[in-house]
Order: sequence, then structure tokens, then C-alpha cells
Amino acid sequence: MSKKVLKTCWEYLALTLACFIFAFAWESLMIPNGMSAGGMMGLCTVVQYATAGLIQAQYSYIVINALLIIVAVLTMGIGFGFKTIYCIVVSTLAMELISDLGFLHSIPGEFFFVKETILIPILAGACEAIGIGLVIRFGGSTGGTDIVALMVNKYWPVSLSSAFLVSDLVVIAMLLFLPDKTFSDACYGLVEVVTFTMLIDMVVGGKKSSYQLLVFSRKYGEIAEYISNVMDRGVTVLRGQGWYTKQDREVLLILINQKEFPQLSKVIKDIDPKAFMSVSPTNSVYGEGFEEIKTGLAKNKKKNAAQ
Repeated sequence: MSKKVLKTCWEYLALTLACFIFAFAWESLMIPNGMSAGGMMGLCTVVQYATAGLIQAQYSYIVINALLIIVAVLTMGIGFGFKTIYCIVVSTLAMELISDLGFLHSIPGEFFFVKETILIPILAGACEAIGIGLVIRFGGSTGGTDIVALMVNKYWPVSLSSAFLVSDLVVIAMLLFLPDKTFSDACYGLVEVVTFTMLIDMVVGGKKSSYQLLVFSRKYGEIAEYISNVMDRGVTVLRGQGWYTKQDREVLLILINQKEFPQLSKVIKDIDPKAFMSVSPTNSVYGEGFEEIKTGLAKNKKKNAAQ
């Protein structure tokens, strides 16, 4: 019971930190410099700029997300919905707090001022990817377009970055309709989106990022036993033949998570220093012990059953 409580506390501590990182990206970097990008926050900043600051981004952010919470609960479950509510509330409070703390703003005279303007959306994109990526990784959402992206990712094999990219481009295009914004402003938004898109899958993937290994070793049995019994991972023995020697060889085919790779490579080296190993990174591994196949078939079956 105590482990479960500690795990829950750790998750919400991580979610809180992630929300502040997300808020920092917007209230410290983007908004003080009159910039916008994609996503729900991008839309909210467009509203703020269009109303000359009358409707602050954090207020429209929480109002719009209040409606989307219902969607989150229905599609992702009650647990997801509660974490979403928590993240939206914490993110709103964090944005309100940071917006009042001038020394955190990236403007002339303050500590976080960045003279090279092009670096601002790059830093903001990195911070937003870390913030939203950690939130999603711990089972929550900051609301807005990432709810839509997660729904798409749940039922169809579309990466989070692709789903985010489409929605972000639509929001950035809206910026061009504001009279005081130029194509240059939209370009800064694109820089933020590209940076965010490049990093989000990496942050969310974490241990889901996998490797495919081919191991050639005369001590393949010892290696296979370790993988199966100690690491509790599956391993496949392939029958091969060395073309030069014409001798039969056993080859181990292994799929393993990113975090487990250092341990496995050390064990292989200890068991057989002469082992030959080919390592290939892979972004999508579906099946037991990895990700579920997301094709929308389950959804369609439920729909047909209801009919």
C-alpha cells in the first residue's frame, strides 16, 4: 500500500513540475515577446493578441479546457480525466504566477532575456515538449489539442508528433489574420512547432523507445537464459549458417526497451567477450511487453456490437 501511495505522490509531483515547465515556455518566453505557436495555448495567445490583452491567455485556456475535460473522461477514462483536471488547474495557476513575476520574463533587463530572437521559440519549443511530454508520460494532459492528439494516437497508429503538427499549423495560420502580425511572426511560431515536434516523441517515448538486437555468440544459451529468467524478456533463436565457414550458427533476436539496453549489453560482454552484436533502434514495437496495436479495430467492434 505504501509503495502505491509513494508512486502516486511521485506521479503528481512530476506532473506539477511538468506543468510549471509548460507554463514557463509560454509566460516567460513566448507571450512577453508577442509570439504565438500551435496548440491550445497558441490559440489562446491569438485571442489575447486579438483583444489587445483584454482576455488573458490563461483565462481562455481554462474555459476552453473545461469543455474538453468531458471529452477526456469519455475517451481516456476517469483516471485520465482527473489528472487532466489537475494539470489544467496547475498549469493555469502556474501561468498566472509566472505572468506576475517580471524577473522570469525573457525581456530586456531581466535575467532570462535572450538577445537572439530566433532562440526564443527554440527554447520555448524545447520547454513545452519537456512539459507536455512528461505530463503525457505520467498519464495526464494539459488539455487542448493534445487531447485530440492522444485520442487519435489511441485508436490509430499515428505518432503524437504528426497529430500535433497538423493542429499546430492550423493555429499558426490564424495568426496571419491579426492586423499587427506579420509573416515573420508566423515563422517564429513555426520554429517553436518544429522544435516541439522533434522532441515530443522522444520525451513521451522514454522506455517505450526500443532496440532490436541480433546477437551472434557460441554462448547463446547462457545469454538467452539470462534474458528470459533475470530480465523477464522474450528471446528468439534463429538458425543461420556462416557463408564462409559453412557452419550452422544460432542467432538471438531480441527486442528490448531503451533503459534495459545498457544492462543487457554489459551482460552479453561479460558472458562472451567475443560476441558479435548488431543493434538497431526502432520506434514502434507492438505486442506483449511493449505497446498495444492501435488500429481502431476494437473501437469498430464495440460500435458494431452496439448496433
